[in-house]
Amino acid sequence: MDALRSVVHEREWGMFHTPANLAKSVSIEAAELLECFQWSDGADRERVKEELADVLTYCYLLADKLGLDPEQIILEKLEATKAKYPIDKARGKSTKHDRL
Repeated sequence: MDALRSVVHEREWGMFHTPANLAKSVSIEAAELLECFQWSDGADRERVKEELADVLTYCYLLADKLGLDPEQIILEKLEATKAKYPIDKARGKSTKHDRL
């Protein structure tokens, strides 16, 4: 986070980093990541790496802007997921939780 904050601060980009703009940027970069796989599952690893870094960067910046700890919110979400998808019902299935 310190490195991300430093890049933003040095370039005075903070004024553009509203939660809405950052959320839009996550979606835009996620679409660019998905484009890597548009016609084939065999995407260029370097391009995927670059696009994934962009997605993660905007996710981390959004979490920071909202005062959220990315690791903590992921752990909280995992606990909710475990409750929605008990192992005995969900193992090996892609069924949505309300249909298990």
